[in-house]
Amino acid sequence: MAKKKRKRAVPSGRSGGMGTTTKVPGANEGAAVRPAPASPGGPNRLERKAAARRARERLRRQMARRRTYRRAGIGIVLLANNRTRGSALTPEESKLLADAPAAMQTAGCSSIQTIKPYSSDNDRTHIGTGSAVPTPPALSSYPSTPPVSGPHDPVPLPAGVYPDPPDIYRTIHSLEHAAVIIWYAPGTTSDELAKLQTFFGKASEQAKVIVAPYDYASQGAAGKLPAGKQMVLVAWHHMQTCSQVSLPVAYDFVAHYRNPAPKGLTYKGDAPEPDVPI
Repeated sequence: MAKKKRKRAVPSGRSGGMGTTTKVPGANEGAAVRPAPASPGGPNRLERKAAARRARERLRRQMARRRTYRRAGIGIVLLANNRTRGSALTPEESKLLADAPAAMQTAGCSSIQTIKPYSSDNDRTHIGTGSAVPTPPALSSYPSTPPVSGPHDPVPLPAGVYPDPPDIYRTIHSLEHAAVIIWYAPGTTSDELAKLQTFFGKASEQAKVIVAPYDYASQGAAGKLPAGKQMVLVAWHHMQTCSQVSLPVAYDFVAHYRNPAPKGLTYKGDAPEPDVPI
């Protein structure tokens, strides 16, 4: 009987005689396909950096707002406190206030008068081109001598002791900021005037106080103090006249009509811009 010829087994995964790869059932089926990781500096990293930058910027803005609100709050509190009191009275200031009532009698001083506005429309008007008051009005047009309100220069006069008459229209602007002016008649020479000038010449006493001679000859009668008066004290809409110069009287007026008033005293004035410096 002839023997059957055996067929040689073909190795798994190979086709007979062709050398090609045959798919093995179940191999790699169901395996998760992972994306290639982002290369350094690729889109994922750039997005993360941008997000972090935006977060830092938001935090910076929040902190800036908080600082602004905190500073504003502190400023409001300080402003409110300054409207009611300034520095504590010194022993010298306390003595001047104690001496003031008797000094008013000795110096022939009037009571403090309230002066009406220049007009309802121009009591606070700045003089200048394009304004309702383009040129300085005559001093005689103001309700009082010296003026205590009305059209004025756009720039206030700084505090100080002036040996010569300053720009009258700048002094009115200073009054609008709750300053006090101590006017005295030119030619006045007395120990009391010297004491007054020395006292208000000190840096600690000079804030918002102007001491000057009142002499504006070109303005006629309105350019001189009222007859018989050596000293006139003025604040916005308020005036006190005296036959003689008196430091206690002047300081008493300053203590109540300059803002801020000393601790323990109340500001009695009605200046429109009491917290603005001059």
